[in-house]
Amino acid sequence: MRKWHHKILSLVLAAGLLATSAPALASAAQPLTVKVNDKKVEYRTGSGAPTVQQKTTLVPLRSTLKAMGITLSSASGNSITAIVNGKSVTVKSKLTKINGVVYVPIRTFGELTGYTVSWNAKTRTIQLTSAPAVPVTTEPITTQPVDSATTAPTDSTATPTTPAASTAPTDSSSAPAATTETADTGGRGFMWEVQANGNTVYLVGSMHIANDSFYPLRKEYEEAFSQADYLGVEVDVTKTTDEQFFEQIRQMGTYQDGSTLPNHIAADTYAKLGKYLQANGIKSGDMDRFKPWVVEMFIDSAATANSSYEAASGIDRYFLKQAAERNVPVIELESGESQLSMLNNFSPELQDALLYFALRDLEENDNGKQDEAIDNMAETWKTGNEAELLKMTTSSADIPEYHKAMLVDRNIGMANKIDGYLKSGGNKQYFIVVGAAHYLSDDGILHLLEKKGYTVVRK
Repeated sequence: MRKWHHKILSLVLAAGLLATSAPALASAAQPLTVKVNDKKVEYRTGSGAPTVQQKTTLVPLRSTLKAMGITLSSASGNSITAIVNGKSVTVKSKLTKINGVVYVPIRTFGELTGYTVSWNAKTRTIQLTSAPAVPVTTEPITTQPVDSATTAPTDSTATPTTPAASTAPTDSSSAPAATTETADTGGRGFMWEVQANGNTVYLVGSMHIANDSFYPLRKEYEEAFSQADYLGVEVDVTKTTDEQFFEQIRQMGTYQDGSTLPNHIAADTYAKLGKYLQANGIKSGDMDRFKPWVVEMFIDSAATANSSYEAASGIDRYFLKQAAERNVPVIELESGESQLSMLNNFSPELQDALLYFALRDLEENDNGKQDEAIDNMAETWKTGNEAELLKMTTSSADIPEYHKAMLVDRNIGMANKIDGYLKSGGNKQYFIVVGAAHYLSDDGILHLLEKKGYTVVRK
């Protein structure tokens, strides 16, 4: 089961989901830590701990001040008064009560106490540092930069993530440069043409994760795109920040009813997950607030993080970069929210099964070695082998719930939008790039368009 599942994910889900889920969720799984002058603040179980709400990092007020050796005088309305170095200091700050504990934005401690507030993204640590005493030595004083230290998250920053997760593709990380060895050939790939009412639609099958060996593309791709009035993709992943992505995950992919992950999956699945997390430096239980589909997505992307395939080199990413450079308008056939909603609506049984097989396959493949199935899929794309692509596409049909949600229903929605482009008039050219697995089979976009009366030609 799991083998075809991983293939299909790489062929049908927007590259943004595959690119950002691992670092963003790994960061979120590790709890926030507060240190005062390098000493960790221990918060009592049940009395609250640092959290992020509405893109603001909140910290318990009274217990944090106590750890700093500062006495809280009063906190009411939007005003806080404390005794700092023998003097009464008052600042304005929004107070938030969570389970009976008063929280304030992390910046409040800098304003109230004069401490420096910094953030270490690598360890997810908030550091509160008091002003150093005036040195009595005449020796020159030097300081060393703290690794990954930046300004602590405040009202204007969201859930912190690692730098690698938050940077958009650039010239050095997106489409691979051409090499003279393959410049005249390139991979065949999958592209079809449909014409109607003076309009032309090119349909391109993407692999959402790729590498240098896919480029340069055949000249037919470049020529067709050079005349495009619009680029169409499943989701314009360049528009969504990591903060927005994680906020969607927080809203849909975490439990809001007081239950946790072990309440929803089999004991064997949970045991395998704990073993995997501990082996990768994450405490067992740190992902308990997430639903199985979120954890499975994290594991999928983390397992391929060190492979030669990456979302930044995906076919859709390549053309999104070209569109930005040429000012070609980008239209979306779906949305990131709709794709996440689809995963969230999988039945509990299916979510458990997908997570179990993801973990089992990691064990069988030496804990995350690149699955050679991805190499086979890449070869299918490069050779333009429709028979093999069809085989991959239909391999999930033995799980009707998965197949219907992942392919059938989405294909109908995308085919209807393409039908609208063809009927719109205006002599426009559309260059549509969606996952290759969406095109073939009786439920595929090509067949759906043919049923509507269009002629589809392989290019």
